[in-house]
Amino acid sequence: MEEMQFKHYSVLLNETIEELQVKPDGIYLDGTLGGGGHAYQVCKRLTGGHFYGIDQDAAAIQAASERLKEFGSRVTILRDNYQNAKALLEGMQVTQVDGIVLDLGVSSYQLDTEERGFSYRYDAPLDMRMDQRQSLTARDIVNTYSEKELYSIIRDYGEDPFAKNIAKHIAKARAEKPIETTFELNEVIKAAIPAKMRANGHPSKQTFQAIRIECNHELEVLKNALDGFIDLLAPNGRLCIITFHSLEDRIVKNAFRRNENPCTCPPGFPVCTCGKVSKGKVITRKPILPGEEELTENNRSKSAKLRVFEKIG
Repeated sequence: MEEMQFKHYSVLLNETIEELQVKPDGIYLDGTLGGGGHAYQVCKRLTGGHFYGIDQDAAAIQAASERLKEFGSRVTILRDNYQNAKALLEGMQVTQVDGIVLDLGVSSYQLDTEERGFSYRYDAPLDMRMDQRQSLTARDIVNTYSEKELYSIIRDYGEDPFAKNIAKHIAKARAEKPIETTFELNEVIKAAIPAKMRANGHPSKQTFQAIRIECNHELEVLKNALDGFIDLLAPNGRLCIITFHSLEDRIVKNAFRRNENPCTCPPGFPVCTCGKVSKGKVITRKPILPGEEELTENNRSKSAKLRVFEKIG
């Protein structure tokens, strides 16, 4: 996969780099390397130090390796899931980093490569795996999960008000024959949503999001990784996270808040007895949003939010 073919607009790029406060001799980690857009801007600012990039998508690894090759031995790229980042770095004797970036969006490349099955806009096999080494696919979820499980996923991860009806229609359709493609699933979803409600964007959007999140365990991975990332930061190091929907944003906001103020003592207690100490501070009381120029250039960035946490000095 040539780098040109791996299209991914780096959302909130300038804002992220500014908040990261890159030190020329610092050590930095990008847990969602993608095409290397954020990574390139970090590496450009390094004169010493080192950059570590992680991604589970083989096409992303190839594209980013090509894009960052001018920085030579200052860059280490690993194919893995970012939830394993702390252990991976510790295995290389790296116990602290000066900054971490996570861009949780699905890349434009993944959405626009038809055969990956991420998008309801192309007719393709139901796949949606970010790491194609894993066995679970969207097809497995659609055809083997119980109606009740599908309902829960579409309700919780897609926040779709018609979740119950969509799950019911999926169960009915697959009883006749397995649902194999994105367009077959589109038809089933469309039939489950009242015609007058279909005008508000594509009827499949929320269900596809829900299945993708389940397929890649996206929310579990995020929850599992956040405390470890904060522990990995050097004093005054910063963690910058870009989210694209309320479920991710809520997890990040709560984790940041908990690490800033971990005390579990009842509010009325005169003195803290739980012994839990703050790990740092939330820099973004309100998330940073894309500016007008970026929204004009890339409509996929409209739901993006950047939150920043700084480790205690």
